[in-house]
Amino acid sequence: MILGIDTSLGTSVAVTDSDGVVRAESSSDNPLGHAEAIGSLLTTALTDAARGPIGQTGAGEPVVLTHVAAGMGPGPFTGLRVGIAAARAFALGRGLPVIAVPSHDAAALAVFLGRALADPFGDVPRFAVVTDARRREFAFSVYDGIDDDGIPVRVEGPLLTPRDRIDDELAALDAERRDVTSIPASMIATLAARAAAAGRTLAGPEPLYLRAPDVTLPAARKRVGV
Repeated sequence: MILGIDTSLGTSVAVTDSDGVVRAESSSDNPLGHAEAIGSLLTTALTDAARGPIGQTGAGEPVVLTHVAAGMGPGPFTGLRVGIAAARAFALGRGLPVIAVPSHDAAALAVFLGRALADPFGDVPRFAVVTDARRREFAFSVYDGIDDDGIPVRVEGPLLTPRDRIDDELAALDAERRDVTSIPASMIATLAARAAAAGRTLAGPEPLYLRAPDVTLPAARKRVGV
């Protein structure tokens, strides 16, 4: 069982098993209230997970978590660090390993799985996951297929570009545009399970911040000559 957490856009928490079956998922679309929402969403997801997989009735099975998956962005500084801190704190309290997952990769996996359900034999052309980076900018990553481990193949990004240039840049990369407004934590958890099974590392421990924080430490005071 894997607990997935992502706050790169809204706030999303999910519990899945190693096969990607979603036991519970709870989310908030508010792009600002991550700290206010994360605690209640964790409680809801863990409570719902004890009832069994979504769509089934009954008591289900006990929720014995083995990993925590953290969405690493790209995302804004303040929002992104809330989810990562929550994932690391929860994992520390339970003695569980943390798996870092690029949030755009999870969104790309949702595209591939959605296409497979709609047309199992159809191909997914090269596409770009595009998310709102605010300040008149978009963040995007380009994907070209899915590998033998079931992990999307990222060929470009994540990159930041002005809004009025996004279509030209994607045209130059021959990538279809897929705008994403939320990152499902269930995809974060599913991708983490696939990475763990394949013995792969998808992201490092450092968050993929869109840009440096606005507030910085003040510089040392200059000495005044006499």
